[in-house]
Amino acid sequence: MTAQNCSAATDFTFLGLSDRRQGLFVLFLLVYGITVVASVGMILLIKVDPRLHTPMYHFLSNLSFCDVCYSSTVSPKMLADLLSEHKRIPFDLCAMQMYFWGTFADVECLMLAVTSNDRYVAICNPLPYTTAMFRGICTQLVVIAYIVGLVDSAVHTCCTFWLSFCNSNIINHFFCDIPPLLALSYSDTSIDEIVMLTFIGCVVGTSIITVLLSYSYITTTILRMNSTEGRHKAFSVCASHLPAVAVFHGMLMFMYFRPSSSYSMDTDKMASVFYTVVIRMLKVPPKKQSALNYVLGDTLLSS
Repeated sequence: MTAQNCSAATDFTFLGLSDRRQGLFVLFLLVYGITVVASVGMILLIKVDPRLHTPMYHFLSNLSFCDVCYSSTVSPKMLADLLSEHKRIPFDLCAMQMYFWGTFADVECLMLAVTSNDRYVAICNPLPYTTAMFRGICTQLVVIAYIVGLVDSAVHTCCTFWLSFCNSNIINHFFCDIPPLLALSYSDTSIDEIVMLTFIGCVVGTSIITVLLSYSYITTTILRMNSTEGRHKAFSVCASHLPAVAVFHGMLMFMYFRPSSSYSMDTDKMASVFYTVVIRMLKVPPKKQSALNYVLGDTLLSS
């Protein structure tokens, strides 16, 4: 298609999820409501309870904030589209949705790594824990995660929306994600795919390596503990974190680390529903349980 015959897209239209929209609307509204209420409740609980003013809960509070923002970039538009015949989104709002979604996805990925490192220090080096993880360091780690997320997402958004979108503006998805937009563009997307794999690979790879190293040391330390109660509490803390880490990173790798020829948009939509909407709700109970039940200090210090 030549540039002369190309009319630039001013908006996009989502194909959405399914024709059974009313049932899905009720289900996803319930999931989104639980996510927001539970995550906000988690933040307030940590803020008002002085016993939870520790580095671990500082990071959990930020993870809860990410859950709310991450879900809110996708779920409200998705819910509105389930009740609408015309699932349109303007070009600039599509770019904004991709930018904020990418930012909070990166921040969450890095915060999971920071949280695993915090638990490594707490369990493997409990005596200097308060010195190593003082408030200034915790704040710096959170700020770095947000800076990386903002910059990384800006790169992906700029690369994607510099492409040309002509005539066909129908996105086989329910939000503005990178793969369906690359598939929609008639431009050469090879460089964009390389950039996507490189930048997302750095963020996800750093997070996965940090988590694996941290939990390798944690497991070794737990097995050496003399106190059965100490081992139980340490394992319970890890158990509340590992499922979220495994599912979140697994879904990201499935979505973005495959050859473009293997993409199936219908399959990817179902996977996207899980890691953008459902997993937010599944992560809430372990966090709340951890915040209410986890008491580390004296038990581990005596182990």
